[in-house]
Amino acid sequence: MMRRASTLVLLCALVAASLLVTGCGGENDGKTHITFWAFGAEGEHVAKLIPPFTREHPEIDVRVQFIPWNAAHEKLLTAFAGGSLPDMWQLGNTWIPEFTQLGAIEDLTPWAARSKTIRESSYFPGIWDTNVMDSLLYGVPWYVDTRVMFYRSDLLARAGVSRPPATWQEWYDCSARLKKLYPDDYANFFSTNNEWAPPVILGIQMGSPLLKDRNTLGDFSGPEFTAAMRAFTRFFKSGWAPVKTAQIVSVYQAFAEGYFAMYITGPWYIGEFDSRLPDSLKNSWMTAPLPGPDSGIGLSLAGGSSFVIGRNSRHKEAAWQLIEYLSRPDVQLDFYRLTGNLPARVETWRDSTLARNARVAAFFTQLSHVRATPKVPEWEQIAQKVREYTELITMDQYSVDDGLKALDREVNLILEKRRWLLRGR
Repeated sequence: MMRRASTLVLLCALVAASLLVTGCGGENDGKTHITFWAFGAEGEHVAKLIPPFTREHPEIDVRVQFIPWNAAHEKLLTAFAGGSLPDMWQLGNTWIPEFTQLGAIEDLTPWAARSKTIRESSYFPGIWDTNVMDSLLYGVPWYVDTRVMFYRSDLLARAGVSRPPATWQEWYDCSARLKKLYPDDYANFFSTNNEWAPPVILGIQMGSPLLKDRNTLGDFSGPEFTAAMRAFTRFFKSGWAPVKTAQIVSVYQAFAEGYFAMYITGPWYIGEFDSRLPDSLKNSWMTAPLPGPDSGIGLSLAGGSSFVIGRNSRHKEAAWQLIEYLSRPDVQLDFYRLTGNLPARVETWRDSTLARNARVAAFFTQLSHVRATPKVPEWEQIAQKVREYTELITMDQYSVDDGLKALDREVNLILEKRRWLLRGR
């Protein structure tokens, strides 16, 4: 009896394990089962959009796995090494070059060519371009982000500034007026201890390629980025931005208290400011496209996440059908309402939910003036070096010239393998 009971327990355990692996109905239910990895809040919310898809495609079973952002990159690399990548997943657009080079993701060019849903003309050109490597499409934009200027309209008005700055000179003038009016506070806030984007944005506005010689060497000490860094450090030397930013525990509180009036950041701050700032300031802040060196809207960074399909997936057709569904304008609008993430499809922006949101309007304008960072797998490492040397330069531990030369030396070391590979070709 004991032996038979033990056998029964073992069989039950095996059945339970099988159900956990295959889900209700098992793998032999005649359906195509696809796995979809999504990260952060997106992973928590996208599952809510799947039931309508499965009603349209009852032959497809979608299994969404939520992965925290801080574990996503390592988990993807581990899965690649172990041959266990999902059928499709969310991929930050700065990660596209790395996973393309690894041969981990499918070339979607032929899939998009025959699609009635996915058309290049439906997307912001700069965002679409982040998914293109050597003229081939490897990802389909899911949601987008970029950086614009958030500003306290009431503080600018008190300083005699009727509209947000549209050029660098207007930005300087506005900063000087605010500093004169509020000598104990600052006009701008740049988090140099953990943020690399602002100097890179100014660099691309000046026409810097950031890297040179087929992206094998740093070009941060080149004339364009050097000019941009001089412009950036002027904010600190003039007292228009705080040099030491680590002591600012809460950006929201500092913005509310008027510690600074202008801040370059992304769309995630719209909801945060709206919920965290006091009611008395609800109508005292706004967003604007970035000022440029001269007239016209300044360039910003092309950001966001895309859908990719695993190169070794056995269910590419089903995965592509899910991508097409999640890319439909109506579904993109539902996703925006769930998450606040800005939709990649331009048509979606015509809906009143977005069109009437004055703080979102600046992002729509800015998204037509964005540029991708260099399409190399090493960009994340390079960006952190930019952050480190920017902080050292703003703290006067390096001159602009010496700091950027040192930065290029570090970047060149990071790119050493890339140079070797290209020479081998």
